Amino acid sequence: MARTVRFHEIGGPEVLRLDDLEPGEPGPGEVRIRVDAIGVNRAEILFRRGRYIEPVTRLPARLGTEAAGVVEAAGPDVAGFAEGRPVSVLPGFFSQNDYGVYAERAIVPASALLSRPDGLDAVSGAAVWMPYLTAYGAMVEVAGTRAGDVVVITAASSSVGLAAIHTANRIGATPIAVTRTRAKRRRLIEEGAAEVVVSDEEDVAGRVLELTEGRGAGHVFDAVAGPGVTELSRAIAPGGTLLLWGGQSGQPTPYPGFDLGMPALNMRTYTVLEITKEPERLRRAVAFVTSGLRTGAFRPVVDRLFPLEAVVRAHRHMESGTQIGKIVLTVDH
Repeated sequence: MARTVRFHEIGGPEVLRLDDLEPGEPGPGEVRIRVDAIGVNRAEILFRRGRYIEPVTRLPARLGTEAAGVVEAAGPDVAGFAEGRPVSVLPGFFSQNDYGVYAERAIVPASALLSRPDGLDAVSGAAVWMPYLTAYGAMVEVAGTRAGDVVVITAASSSVGLAAIHTANRIGATPIAVTRTRAKRRRLIEEGAAEVVVSDEEDVAGRVLELTEGRGAGHVFDAVAGPGVTELSRAIAPGGTLLLWGGQSGQPTPYPGFDLGMPALNMRTYTVLEITKEPERLRRAVAFVTSGLRTGAFRPVVDRLFPLEAVVRAHRHMESGTQIGKIVLTVDH
């Protein structure tokens, strides 16, 4: 039997339960892993609350798309993942309606696995891929951010926000971080933000325009969405892009172009699926992130570790918005 996190009803963190389940045997194209660490992501919070881009189709439901562990067994037609191989489970390869890695043991598609590079422990292996694949895909593959560009990053203290700061610096762009309170300002500077704008105290657009001598930023990467996109769009240079990679506000998001007098404004949504579903993009992304880890330009930023049995507390911590970096669940076997 394996302790497995499930929820039997839609709701807050309190609906999460630890159920003892038989992990089963992997089928064709599947692998069973012993899970050692699990990356907690905003997607699981939204899925549990019934607010994710993919609805919950059956209850009880599992959770989790990002983890690190060791291969225990491989199903038919699976090559390259022998028993005992350390692996990471990459996000974006399966639905939480079908699989979930919040467990001591989990079956996942082999296509979601990546052999862990030497020196990358389980916690790190569960903490790097969602942030850096998301940031790389949005900034490099989709937006085409280049050296010399100014980029604005909201929710900058999240794991994706920090990865975006690191990614911007690696490609020679200038990251301006936006955070709600002054408490995180110093840490964001330490993580590489060129400037930090405190949205509860400052006029974000006005400050960005000041920092760019009136030009505005070439790209704004926004994890919040909602009515605030109109104000953010004032900070974008002509022909620039507002890219929405999250919807933390939970509110309707208008198209701001008409309210602002129809500027040359691009606006689009983005998810990591744009990378994980395209083999060539994924190959480039993995190479980019792996090289960054090897040189030290990239590293997992872990806020707190929680044991699997404290999953309710871990979800409450994420919903508090006080974290800086990644929340990781650990599994004691």
